[in-house]
Amino acid sequence: MISRSAIDLIGNTPLVTLDRLHSGPGQLLAKCEFMQPGGSVKDRAALQIINDAYDDKRLVKGRPVVEMTSGNMGAGLAVVCNVTGNPFVAVMSKGNSPARVKMLESLGAEVVLTSQVDGSPGMVTGKDIEVATEEAIRISKEKDAFYVDQFNNESSLRAHELGTGPEIWEEVGNELDCFVAAVGSGGTFLGTSKYLKNRKAGLYCAAVEPEGTQVLSGKPITDPRHVIQGIGYSLVPPHWDPKLCDETVAVTDDEAIRYRSLLAEKESLLVGYSAAANVCASVKLMNSGKFGKYPMVVTILCDTGLKY
Repeated sequence: MISRSAIDLIGNTPLVTLDRLHSGPGQLLAKCEFMQPGGSVKDRAALQIINDAYDDKRLVKGRPVVEMTSGNMGAGLAVVCNVTGNPFVAVMSKGNSPARVKMLESLGAEVVLTSQVDGSPGMVTGKDIEVATEEAIRISKEKDAFYVDQFNNESSLRAHELGTGPEIWEEVGNELDCFVAAVGSGGTFLGTSKYLKNRKAGLYCAAVEPEGTQVLSGKPITDPRHVIQGIGYSLVPPHWDPKLCDETVAVTDDEAIRYRSLLAEKESLLVGYSAAANVCASVKLMNSGKFGKYPMVVTILCDTGLKY
């Protein structure tokens, strides 16, 4: 198959069994979102947002695009904007991985780094994100740019309702018992869960949060700092729909680090901490027995480990 550009490589990622890591009960499947050109699940939202903006004339060729990012959405937007002919500016907290900055710059993006408020290197907090967001808004006004605003942009959800959800259903169908995904902006969890729940009544959907920032479960924030970049910013996403979430599962830093190693050593899958958190939460749910003896669970391998 010959693709016309890198954006044609976005979507239609494979599912892989994780039988070496989890031999039972049941079957754990993971969607390999890290295989996309920008290296993460955010490629889907980036493409949908830019396409939708072109469709309704908010964006034209040559107009700059600006977004606050932890790195993954930025990489996706850099990939898409290179193809569409739009200069891209990524605004990031200094606490995000330097590897993500290098990737963005290699893709031709202008990267603006903002100081941390109460986070630390490798640990970005909600307050750090607020500062980066304010700077992104300022730059977008200064440049008369299209501001992506992923947390409030409904196209982020639409990408998964139209893509990720149908792709999962096509592969596993009614055999699926549970879908598990970490929540940052919420697009992956909400869009995919909405589609899957519409296809199967009673399907269980679980959201993953870092321990200490479990705002979706209504718990007080005890520690806003954690290693799971891209999620757990101590805020409820603007489009959050509690009817789509049957349970939240907390994952500690130690668990995320351990499962990241297990995925690399047992499955030869070098992925990031949010992917590891998803797999950890999935195993917890499968071992709980709430889905019977042979549950089928699908989760998301959000990004490549080469970004860390």
